[in-house]
Amino acid sequence: MAESLELLSSAEGGIARLRKLIRDLAVIGRLVEPPSNSPAWTWSTLGVEVLGMDSGWSPSCLDTPSRSTAVWAVLRTTAVQSLRYVPSENKELPAALDPRPEAEVKVGDVLFTRAGPMNRVGISCLVDATRPRLMLSDKIIRFRPRPDRLDGRFTALCLNAGATADYLEAAKSGMAASQVNISQAKLKAAPIPVPPMSEQHRIVAKVDELMALCDRLEARQQDAEATHARLVQALLDSLTQARDADEFHACWQRLAEQFDTVFTTDGSVDSLKQMVMQLGVEGRLCAGGPRSAWQLKTINEFCTVQGGIQKTPLRAPVRHHFPYLRVANVQRGRIDVAQMERYELAPDELERWRLNAGDLLIVEGNGSEAEIGRCAIWQGEVDNCVYQNHLMRVRPTGDDAVEYLALYLNSPVGTAHMRRLAITTSGLFNLSVGKIRSIPVELPPPAEQHRIVAKVTELLALCDQLKARITAARAKHAQLAEALVHTAVQP
Repeated sequence: MAESLELLSSAEGGIARLRKLIRDLAVIGRLVEPPSNSPAWTWSTLGVEVLGMDSGWSPSCLDTPSRSTAVWAVLRTTAVQSLRYVPSENKELPAALDPRPEAEVKVGDVLFTRAGPMNRVGISCLVDATRPRLMLSDKIIRFRPRPDRLDGRFTALCLNAGATADYLEAAKSGMAASQVNISQAKLKAAPIPVPPMSEQHRIVAKVDELMALCDRLEARQQDAEATHARLVQALLDSLTQARDADEFHACWQRLAEQFDTVFTTDGSVDSLKQMVMQLGVEGRLCAGGPRSAWQLKTINEFCTVQGGIQKTPLRAPVRHHFPYLRVANVQRGRIDVAQMERYELAPDELERWRLNAGDLLIVEGNGSEAEIGRCAIWQGEVDNCVYQNHLMRVRPTGDDAVEYLALYLNSPVGTAHMRRLAITTSGLFNLSVGKIRSIPVELPPPAEQHRIVAKVTELLALCDQLKARITAARAKHAQLAEALVHTAVQP
């Protein structure tokens, strides 16, 4: 059993799946062995098994929790977590409003979220301890099970798992995922199992025991992930901190020998990719000529930079439609032409906006700082293609430096330059044509550019192979975990 739990918990999302499996097994009587003479389980509906049902009110409150237990407050729906009550999630009632003591939450209440975003509706917990002067909102329903029929914690467990939870999920209604609802009538009609009371108590105790085990597995997993991340970072730092070429190549060789054992997560491989690109543009990845031969130039000294065409319905209708690249088509290091729009353009305008094979396209802005200035080379995938105004076209004017420039701008060194230049407007990071023209680039001689690009391409392909093996191992692990879950829930 312990080995099975370890297998399931170590799969991607395994701890969450393990918690769900425990709850699902509990509410079908598969978690503890009943006594040989135990009465059979019966099924009922929630409305029959509770002593009344009500909800609270939602006055306009302060946006901060109440200052003390002497100050009244209204619970947020986030106070109701799956099988966990969080009384600190509340909003203070303004002094000008009188409290409603009849809405005060009491120990023994079962709480149920009836309205809100899809992922916050239909969640239930037992109030096993609470501070005074906390009231229900009108988005929370409360009830008390009949004490001779249902244990409060077992009831909350059933509402979060198995057939009862499936019913409640299907009972949600609403026009949008941001605001759905479950009515009291539907909640009362929810099917619920009624085992003997002694068995309910044993089930709840077993769930507590196994959830504590999940907590320990999760903590151990987080510690292992943090340790692994520190190891990866230390190994990568050893490359950047090497004092000379000999020390660098010795560090690289040691790292290369451990690729399969060190880089075992998507995040670690992504860090390796970033380091490969950084080392490439720093001239440390492959032997080359002296750095004195490199030239520091701004982009406008060896490229033209031009913004794209503004798409507007005010343009006069024309008869020619041309493929049109949008921001979504330009990803970091690649162009996606799977979904392209077409744009009306007069033939005499085409030459100004047409892309040539070898042009570099840079995204002008993005809501994410990590995506600032992402760029890719247009390889001539589609004839007579133009590009929108939120893209910038960079075209070398002399020796072909476009592949090296794309590598530089997508590397940590280049993205750091663009991040410093970006102007933030309403959360959007923007780069102008003028900003791109001003970016300084250390350019190696053309032959060395090609060697650096070739080496980086080779190593990035190796990184992609590592990721493919990680994905395959994850899929195999998930299949084994799925088989374990299937076996566990079979009668």
